[in-house]
Amino acid sequence: VQLVESGGGLVQVGGSLRLSCAASESIDSLTLNAMAWHRQAPGKQRELVASITRGGSTDYADSVKGRFTISRDNAENTVYLQMNSLKPEDTAVYSCSAGLWAWAPNYWGKGTLVTVSS
Repeated sequence: VQLVESGGGLVQVGGSLRLSCAASESIDSLTLNAMAWHRQAPGKQRELVASITRGGSTDYADSVKGRFTISRDNAENTVYLQMNSLKPEDTAVYSCSAGLWAWAPNYWGKGTLVTVSS
């Protein structure tokens, strides 16, 4: 499964971005039950930001709750991350993953850079 992220870029504090993750095959399968977004800032460990199951259950890191929204369109094989009220600490490379479990994915995208400027 190939995952390709898009939508990153430079945005000012308080702004919004929507990231997309397009999969090369159907994500409406048990093996791709958990789609997730992770991020890694320079000098920091990778962090699981948000995840969504095939049935639509979502989970978020405390740092993004109320600001980020993950969604998936199984018909389009795409997962989205809507990011609002962005902060400088949201600056990172955001990567999409897929697998049975969000915390142990089988597939990764290459990532897209999000930079929040103050």
